Amino acid sequence: MRISVPAEIKNNEYRVALTPAGVHDLASAGHEVFVQRGAGIGSSMPDEEYAAAGAVLLDDPGEVWARAELLLKVKEPIASEYGYFRDDLVLFTYLHLAAGRALTDELLRAGLTALAYETVQLPDRTLPLLAPMSEVAGRLAPMVGAHTLMRSSGGRGLLMSGVPGTWSARVTIIGGGVAGANAAVVASGMGADVTVFDTNVHRLRYLDDHFQGRIKTAASNPLDLDHAVVDSDVVIGSVLIPGAKAPKLVTNDMVSRMRAGSVLVDIAVDQGGCFADTHATTHDDPTFPVHGTMFYCVANMPGAVANTSTSALTNATLPYIRRLARLGWRDAARGDAALAAGLNTVGGQVVNAGVAAAHGLTHVAQADILA
Repeated sequence: MRISVPAEIKNNEYRVALTPAGVHDLASAGHEVFVQRGAGIGSSMPDEEYAAAGAVLLDDPGEVWARAELLLKVKEPIASEYGYFRDDLVLFTYLHLAAGRALTDELLRAGLTALAYETVQLPDRTLPLLAPMSEVAGRLAPMVGAHTLMRSSGGRGLLMSGVPGTWSARVTIIGGGVAGANAAVVASGMGADVTVFDTNVHRLRYLDDHFQGRIKTAASNPLDLDHAVVDSDVVIGSVLIPGAKAPKLVTNDMVSRMRAGSVLVDIAVDQGGCFADTHATTHDDPTFPVHGTMFYCVANMPGAVANTSTSALTNATLPYIRRLARLGWRDAARGDAALAAGLNTVGGQVVNAGVAAAHGLTHVAQADILA
């Protein structure tokens, strides 16, 4: 199969869809791998390593897309890439279509087969291709929260850990999944006073046992969450409903009652965000004020640590890429229910129920598509 890897062009997106080791794996199996020249530079993976691994380097992004039967990306295509879409192309990347009507419409118009990393789901409901980036974003969230808490960044002027004789920062994490648990690891390691909210009491029991008293856990309900958010110095939103928009759990009224200079970090921004006032920001301009608080809503947080993120992502995606390249998307999906769950659009039809519901579109069942 002809597999292409273009350079990412979203603002400050330094990741790339394959490491040189991933290229070598695919090329050794007999596939042709085309990589846009310079695609790995932001991840500290130079062209020479890709060429040595067996990639054909191309300068023109249009040619990279045109040669592909299977095109691999990290972030969803942006408007300047829509012209490359065609009905015989398979796209495998993060899509987050529930939060992006324009991209959804373009994929449907082109009849492109699009599989989303974030909706590939194992029988136990875990998300193997979202997990590595959730780990990265979760661990970054307390770090950017701590930085934004500094007075020079618009925050309250608090040190996350405090010092002897002072209070440490109060951190509330909404959602105890992969991202939330990793946020708790770093926040508690920084000496913060950490509480994790989740609706799943079994998950809270696991976190309580795992952290051995280093964090607090709380069953999520509107009243208790309201009290905790208003009393927090840092709020980290890490709520996820696979393929669907994130619920808005932190209201504008709650934010209005927080102390000035408090910080809110929305990891769920790719899915629309779980704060009412969330809108996507970039690494160039990551924060904005709401009622005297500071919101950090960068939509590609892991792009800031691209070398780590690219390696972690390739580790997770490569087994699925191998299957797609060996069997083609239809047979690969027929034999792997997790990969089939990644199908979002096929031949001008929406195959993911969450995406269809978000935009009021007709949903076609995977079984009908794969029959």
